[in-house]
Amino acid sequence: MAVRERAVGRAIELELRRPSVSLWRDAWNRLLRNRMAMVGLAFILIVVLAAVLAPWVTPYHYKETDFDNTRKPPSREHIMGTDALGRDVFSRIIWGGQVSVTVAVVGSLTALVIGLTYGSISGYTGGRIDNYMMRFVDVMYAFPTLLFVILIMVVLGPGLVNIFIGIGAVGWMSMARLVRGQFLSLKEKEFVEAARMVGVKPIGLIARHLLPNSLGPMVVAVTLNIPALILTESILSFIGLGVPPPFPSWGQMLSEGWRGMRATPWLTIFPGLAISLTMLAFNFLGDGLRDALDPMMRGVS
Repeated sequence: MAVRERAVGRAIELELRRPSVSLWRDAWNRLLRNRMAMVGLAFILIVVLAAVLAPWVTPYHYKETDFDNTRKPPSREHIMGTDALGRDVFSRIIWGGQVSVTVAVVGSLTALVIGLTYGSISGYTGGRIDNYMMRFVDVMYAFPTLLFVILIMVVLGPGLVNIFIGIGAVGWMSMARLVRGQFLSLKEKEFVEAARMVGVKPIGLIARHLLPNSLGPMVVAVTLNIPALILTESILSFIGLGVPPPFPSWGQMLSEGWRGMRATPWLTIFPGLAISLTMLAFNFLGDGLRDALDPMMRGVS
């Protein structure tokens, strides 16, 4: 028994001597150990870099046509083949990544800003105001999200800016619910009560205490929401409500290629792979972030 007590005491002493690691540093270290999350992050970085450097890394311009080489299968000159106008599929996929990357960044930030503002007000205020605000969210949730976006796009017309408006109009609701739940939980904690007792104003409480302690779940939610945004943009482009041609997008390329899928399968396979792999990469990264930022996993190797 005495040996066991000494062993426990020794373990506690070693734990106390271990240098403290911040939550974010510990989360980053655990994220680095998650192979699938790192694979997803590497793929996302490749897609982003390729999209940003598209004018310099693509062998052909996305509008360049070659009517002598239409619907050509993959070859050394065109590694992903050509479409009905002789345009290089590989180059158009790289250029189309600009649309997906832009939608992923701007769409998620738009939903984050609206949802964060709405959820913060609702969660911090509480009471009747919170009840009314959440009932409005429930009513909005009653509408099918994709159908609501399509209706907005029909009214506003195709275009990248209108895509952001459509996504922003519906994408904020889940973030608002998440932020509201975090605020309701955190505002009853001792450190928030102590800050309130010393005279910290509501804006200070939100900026210094509530928001920083809600960042983990919000980061995970934004990352896991990006695949849905990419899919939404692809669907809109597929039905002709996305970015107008000739600028390419992956959904638009799918729409152009699916009718001749048996004769020219590469026109459907490669854009479909681009959408699927990008969504999968963000899902891997989101799952890794969720595990890395879980407080219950801190200190677990």
